[in-house]
Amino acid sequence: MDRGNDFLRTQIRTATAQHLAFFKALEDHESEAEDARYRDLCTRYMATMRDQQRMLEDYLSELRAADTGILTRTIGITADAVRSFADSARESDYARLLSDIALSRQAESNFRIFREGGRTMGLRHLAQIGEAGEREHDAYKRDANRLAQQMFVERAREHGTRGTATAAHDLSS
Repeated sequence: MDRGNDFLRTQIRTATAQHLAFFKALEDHESEAEDARYRDLCTRYMATMRDQQRMLEDYLSELRAADTGILTRTIGITADAVRSFADSARESDYARLLSDIALSRQAESNFRIFREGGRTMGLRHLAQIGEAGEREHDAYKRDANRLAQQMFVERAREHGTRGTATAAHDLSS
């Protein structure tokens, strides 16, 4: 198990790859989405998430530069692999949005850990990256969840919902 700087580099590298999957999903969904609200959501957060990605990549570069005598492992994630991971749910805008929300939750969790870990260890830059990332992903999730709820209700109504007595009967069977 990695410890110290090796552990920190591994965690930042993993978070960077995971965030790249989310960013690439937003990028792809911005152009693929049929629902204008979903396209707008992606567009609204592209610049922010690009900045988050850049901060992670820059911090990873700083960690590597500070430890030039040690070979570091590289991540084996290509752009195609990232896209296929991020876009595993291609069937509808709703399914894609749910996938984006899940990726954002993972990123937010990583940023929260970086914020608190950075504060605890006195790594101010890591704490700042974590704080900014957590805040931005929290805002994205709030907006994305609101849109997902709207899309859910719209789709459920389109297909005709059954009365509550029938639905309750179905659940008890």
